[in-house]
Amino acid sequence: MRLFKNANYRFIEARRGAYVFSAVLLLVGVAAMVRNVVTDGSWLNYGVDFTGGTLVQVRFFEDVDAADLREALGGAQAPQVTRFGDAHEFVIRAPIDEDTSISEVAQRIEAQLAAAFGSDAFEVERTELVGAKVGGELQVKAGYAILFSFLLTLVYLAIRFELRFGMAAVIATFHDIMLTLGFLAAMRVEIALPTVAAILTIVGYSLNDTIVVFDRIRENMQKKGAKKRDPIDLVNQSINETLPRTVLTSGTTLAVLLALLILGGAVIRDFTLVLILGVVVGTYSSIFVASPALIEIQRKWGMGTVGGKEKKKKRPQPATV
Repeated sequence: MRLFKNANYRFIEARRGAYVFSAVLLLVGVAAMVRNVVTDGSWLNYGVDFTGGTLVQVRFFEDVDAADLREALGGAQAPQVTRFGDAHEFVIRAPIDEDTSISEVAQRIEAQLAAAFGSDAFEVERTELVGAKVGGELQVKAGYAILFSFLLTLVYLAIRFELRFGMAAVIATFHDIMLTLGFLAAMRVEIALPTVAAILTIVGYSLNDTIVVFDRIRENMQKKGAKKRDPIDLVNQSINETLPRTVLTSGTTLAVLLALLILGGAVIRDFTLVLILGVVVGTYSSIFVASPALIEIQRKWGMGTVGGKEKKKKRPQPATV
């Protein structure tokens, strides 16, 4: 059985509607960032990894569940808790408090843990202050990591395919990153190092799906008679031919991520949410952003050819799915 065996959807004809849809989402995200700057002084909700704070590493003598640990430290208002090393060790990151010293923060955390588990159930192995300067450096390096991934993508696709393919892929990936950042700003999701890892994962996933579509476009370009074809028809055919793979890959990935979201607990909830959004946006952009961008680049700059010259005729209406 093959899904979408005879698919013949007119995706490219619907590109203007997709442009409007993406523009609205991007504007909502930018508005959320501006709101955050006005109200909180920062366009994203940076966590302790980026803003600095107090780091306390504790070791329990018996197994302790991370959820119980967070509950003991304040529940929803608890500092960030992550497992460190074996099952008995945890790192607790509390945000910077100008009115409280590092020793007072550590003492408060120790008192809360003692009240919940007993003073002889654990020991504090180290207490450190992570300065805001270190957090600022991490912000810059995270930005460099994303920018570097863009440049490598452009170089790889320019060599593997053509420069116009690389430009279209970078446009689609930039679109995905901006939509994701807009979502993080609107939902006030805390930005930690795992969140940056999720964003970089989105870059890879989006590019993977885009390259599959581009590879099929290139194959169809090399077939006999391709130069005489309408470029929009050729790109639509390529998208429809890769649609089964796109749907199955995205569907199975989303199934796993939804299981992680439901069963994974609070520790990886934000990480999983970002990945779910990235899979959905990446699948959408490979069809409605990357492929139309390839045609627009050819039209405006004459970079290569996808099929022949577009015929001056009325386009059929997009198929209803």
